[in-house]
Amino acid sequence: METSAPARLAGLPSWLLTQTAQHAHRLIADELATADARGHHYRLLATLDETGPASQAELGRRTGIHFSDVVAVLNELAERGLLDRAPDPADRRRNVITITAAGRRQLKKLDRLVAGVQDQLLEPLSPAEREQLTGLLTRLLAHHSPSAAPDR
Repeated sequence: METSAPARLAGLPSWLLTQTAQHAHRLIADELATADARGHHYRLLATLDETGPASQAELGRRTGIHFSDVVAVLNELAERGLLDRAPDPADRRRNVITITAAGRRQLKKLDRLVAGVQDQLLEPLSPAEREQLTGLLTRLLAHHSPSAAPDR
């Protein structure tokens, strides 16, 4: 991680968030790679597990992953037997995506890897500080999310 930034940058919350996010992204990518996985794999499997079967388009909206990337990742996950695609009985033009038992097992493995990265990333913080940081970041993200725009 960059440590020799000019003072005018080093004290800016935006710069600190960006540098920390880049470091976190590298840690997550490296750890997921040990399980032959990527961040999009984790996001899609977690979304399917938490919200249930969905169309490809709905998965794109739920995860914020661009539709063309969703299709490519779903193809990868389907080839590995981690999800099933089946025609939607209500609309045969679209597929319904469902996580498989193997997908749930992979997700549990990825959950453990991601949890380990959280511990590594937040190592210098106490449990209370971790909780406080998570709360503050949650507030910032909620404030700046598109759904928060009418409240501004």
